[in-house]
Amino acid sequence: MTLPTSAKAMRGLGLGAALIGFSLSLGACTHTNREVEVTQSIPTDYRQRHPIAIREADHTVEVFVGNGRGGLTAPQRAQVAEFGQTWLREGTGPIIAEVPIETPNARAAADSMREIQSVLGAGGVPPRGVTVKHYRPADPRTFATVRLIYPRIAAVAGPCGLWPEDLGPSIKNKGYFDNRQYWNLGCANQRNLAAMVDNPADLVQPRPETPPYTARRVVTNDTYRTTKPDTTDKTKLSSVGQ
Repeated sequence: MTLPTSAKAMRGLGLGAALIGFSLSLGACTHTNREVEVTQSIPTDYRQRHPIAIREADHTVEVFVGNGRGGLTAPQRAQVAEFGQTWLREGTGPIIAEVPIETPNARAAADSMREIQSVLGAGGVPPRGVTVKHYRPADPRTFATVRLIYPRIAAVAGPCGLWPEDLGPSIKNKGYFDNRQYWNLGCANQRNLAAMVDNPADLVQPRPETPPYTARRVVTNDTYRTTKPDTTDKTKLSSVGQ
């Protein structure tokens, strides 16, 4: 049986529409699978999203110096002395002292720098451990300070405050209905832990145990061995039921 020309045309259009629909369905499946792979690649543990890294960072202390007074105040001397002790304990490079020049307090800063070197030397910092450099403030309105800087091993995490996805229900938030953690969750905790740790190496490996104090251990064991139990009425908790 021969179909009319119009029927053949309608049949061809129907077949073309079916093929287009099948292609779109395949494309949609492929797109969905790709999104699932990307979603599954995001770490669900905040310690993996915001890991604590061990790297070298600068430790800086600024000493404020007025225009008419050279030298250091009592709190500043204590601050510089503590800075020198921490450098002896954790410094990985020399101390860089940046002293301002061509500022209203340049002369007072130079006098303060001489006292800073004296305080550091009294604390055990060798003269070769301090390198003095001069700088000019980029903005003359800023207060020029004497900056003491040295590199050390530090623990860092972050940066925080990144929001790559919406928090609420949105077409851009693929994990909202999966009850996944949002990206910034746990970043502040990791950053605070990195800032508070005294020795960054403790985050990687434990410290070795110190040998026991044998003399004190002998005294403690001997006291425990020779002590007799107290059988007086003071050690009785209750006389009920007697």
